Amino acid sequence: MKFIVFNGSPGASSSSTNVIAQAFLSGAKRAGAETENIFLIEKNIGHCKGCFSCWFKTPGKCVLQDDMQGLLEKYNSADVVCFASPVYTWNMTAALKNFIDRLAPLKSPLIINKNDNFDLVDSAPKTQQFMVISNCGFPGNNNFETMKVVFKSCNPVLEIYRNCGKLLKSKDEKIKSVVDDYLKVVEQAGFEMATQNSISEKTKAGLQKKLMSVPEYVKYIRM
Repeated sequence: MKFIVFNGSPGASSSSTNVIAQAFLSGAKRAGAETENIFLIEKNIGHCKGCFSCWFKTPGKCVLQDDMQGLLEKYNSADVVCFASPVYTWNMTAALKNFIDRLAPLKSPLIINKNDNFDLVDSAPKTQQFMVISNCGFPGNNNFETMKVVFKSCNPVLEIYRNCGKLLKSKDEKIKSVVDDYLKVVEQAGFEMATQNSISEKTKAGLQKKLMSVPEYVKYIRM
């Protein structure tokens, strides 16, 4: 199996979201999967022009000559596509949103209606599964509501949402111990996805684990 994370984080060293993504990929790799973590901010990806040439003039091919051609090949080759992004202001980062906009060549100009939900037909049948990893520096889960609605369209098999995200890179030994336990669960999720295409109820419950109470966290981040 091949797992690819399309990462909308600002970079490996500064990203709390990437801490989760790396743990997940580590579990998948332990199970024998091929893994790749692509930081979109490092790629040359122009903005979609909305010209629809990729549908009507050159089906499947964008007029822009940039890194998306190679990224689309990677996207199509993956068994599991993971969209990863921190939430800064309500939604995914601009880097990930721009990448998703540029997936337009994978669609065809034919409308499909599924229970009054209208979409475009895929130009070729999808063979991959989709999942989401997201982190937010605020407590609570309300900050992920927009992400959940947006990614509902791809019917993700797994969504990992982590609040209180500033704890993920804490140097405090007590906090680090709690985070390490959580990341072991994330790694187990990657292992299970690679071996059985789903995660156990025990692992699912572990992904929801609180890292710290809200009052403690607000005090920790001094806000």
